[in-house]
Amino acid sequence: MSQAATMTPPNPSRERPSTSRILLEFLGSMNLAVTLLVIVAIAAIIGTVLNQDKPYSDYLLEFGPYWFKVFRDLGLYDVYSATWFVLIMTFLVISTSVCVYRNGPRMLREMRQYRVNVQAKSLRLMRHHEERETAVEIAGVEARAKRLLQNHGYRVREEDHGDHRVLAAMRGRYNRFGYLLTHIGIVVILIGGMLDSNMFLKMAVALGKLKVETHDVPVSQVPASSRIGTWNPSYRGNVSIPEGQSANVLFLQLKDGYVVQQLPFTVTVKKFTVKHYITGQPKDFQSEVVVHDPRTGKTVHDTIRVNHPLDFDGDKIFQASFGDGGSKLQFKIWSLAGVSKPLDFKGTVFGKYALDTQDGKRQLEIDNFRMYNIEQKPGENGISKPVDLGPSVTFKLRNSQGEANEYVNYLVPRRVDGISYFLSGVRSEPNKPYRYLHIPAGPNGGVHRFMQFAEAMHSKTMLDKVSGSMAENTLAAMGKNGDAATLSKIKSSIRQILQLFAQGGYTAVVQSVRERVPADRQKEAADAFLKVLNAGLEGVYRDVLAQDGVNSPTQQDWNFFQAAVPSLSVLPLYGAPVYLQLTNFKQIQAAGLQITRYPGAKVVWIGALMLLSGIFLMFFVSHRRIWLRTEPRGDGGTRVLFAGTSNRNMMEFDRHFGQLKDALFSKLRP
Repeated sequence: MSQAATMTPPNPSRERPSTSRILLEFLGSMNLAVTLLVIVAIAAIIGTVLNQDKPYSDYLLEFGPYWFKVFRDLGLYDVYSATWFVLIMTFLVISTSVCVYRNGPRMLREMRQYRVNVQAKSLRLMRHHEERETAVEIAGVEARAKRLLQNHGYRVREEDHGDHRVLAAMRGRYNRFGYLLTHIGIVVILIGGMLDSNMFLKMAVALGKLKVETHDVPVSQVPASSRIGTWNPSYRGNVSIPEGQSANVLFLQLKDGYVVQQLPFTVTVKKFTVKHYITGQPKDFQSEVVVHDPRTGKTVHDTIRVNHPLDFDGDKIFQASFGDGGSKLQFKIWSLAGVSKPLDFKGTVFGKYALDTQDGKRQLEIDNFRMYNIEQKPGENGISKPVDLGPSVTFKLRNSQGEANEYVNYLVPRRVDGISYFLSGVRSEPNKPYRYLHIPAGPNGGVHRFMQFAEAMHSKTMLDKVSGSMAENTLAAMGKNGDAATLSKIKSSIRQILQLFAQGGYTAVVQSVRERVPADRQKEAADAFLKVLNAGLEGVYRDVLAQDGVNSPTQQDWNFFQAAVPSLSVLPLYGAPVYLQLTNFKQIQAAGLQITRYPGAKVVWIGALMLLSGIFLMFFVSHRRIWLRTEPRGDGGTRVLFAGTSNRNMMEFDRHFGQLKDALFSKLRP
């Protein structure tokens, strides 16, 4: 029979491991665990360098449209809650758990097994072994060895094998348990971290059970699909509560919007106070709050400050920020297109109101009120000092096409070069600086005279009167009194120059010269136009003064005129048909609170304790084994084989084994 015919067929079960075994080996492999840990480390670096959980608009301004989209798709704005990070953490938990599952039973067996069936050959192959013969009988050798090992902290087991006896000793067996504690501690820490992530919210959004709200609407109008019940185990959100009001919800930032988290308790802000440095920066702010849980009836009164949160049944309430809580404001709305009588108006911060103006409908959106506006003003010796510009209001005026300019108006005037001005800043985009309109304060400290001047510049009757008077004076100087055609032509030209100024300022007058006059005569024509314009403006101003009963202007009146003309020139660039003058206010402040619940924190602490305990056992406890194998000699003596091993710190074990060996054999007669 041939050799091929006598060969045993291969066993497929031995050559091809089962799928489950391959999967367990892969999940429990060191290569996978190290790879996952490296990715987690990289993610942690990204999460540290890149500020997390900021509004998407901030990231868009910082990185631009292209990189904003790239980073958003990678989930880098919320790394620790990103789907890929949660998956990696899940695989790391599974991998470590599989490692514990595969190696745990073996390590536990090693902790309990004394290996009393060890062979002499195996003992002789150990690095630490000594073999001798003695005249002492077996019982005496074992008794001395047992007493010696027990005095050094070893647990001892004995076994009689007929032709020989084995005494096995072990110390530091919990070193093996340290490996298990370390791995289990890592698993517990990871599970605790996942409990405190947005994993449950991400899953709810992915399954369509939760919808991210992207519109800025009152909390009462947020649909049920964007609300989370108290079932959510962990959260970190913010809420702004005005003085005297309560809230039982949080706003959780998620993707490009938010969801509303229902709280199991109600927070009431009784009073909010803030202290400022001389520079205007907030020094300290605190809230007197009342927290009430309707389920248990528990009520807590406390004061929350920065870095001094309130712990309420596992929820931590932090004082995070402050802002306006809906201050009540009073305005005078002045038309900039021909009506000097103001309209009294009342509004609140965060309110939206429809306005009818001479330039069509506008929507007024009041965004904020600030009590203090500190600016550094150059002082003596080049040293700046802080100056408070007083209260201000920030608002938007939106036209029917949805386009809006943002404005900031101040309550009190600011003195510049000896003249007091009411400041009104305007900008078309949030990231651009404000451009300021300076409205000079009149003799009574208000803006009424300036508005009279602006109204007169838009009054056809006033312009006809002034241009007619100037035309007559011009004809008289030319000696052409009675020339109606020339009078009409001059009057029309003067009125046109004044109208150009009223509609577009100095820029419109100069542009008209460039369009109507040859290039070689433009400078001469511009000078003539400006002389006529200044004379016309002076005439209009004199009539405005006459309406106030001022027939003999003082130097102060003319100083006002010099300050008002440049402001009138830039009015067309103001971007609004009205000026909102803040006249009075009642400030209502709001406390910005951050409320967090992290049940996984306790789990992480337990895991950390397990991890530290495991590391201590692994590095400071050595698992040592000692064997004593004895065989009888024909003359009543004993052959002794003494051996030992340790899993770590071999240099120290060399000394320790030498001491045991010398102590054992020193009193045994050869």
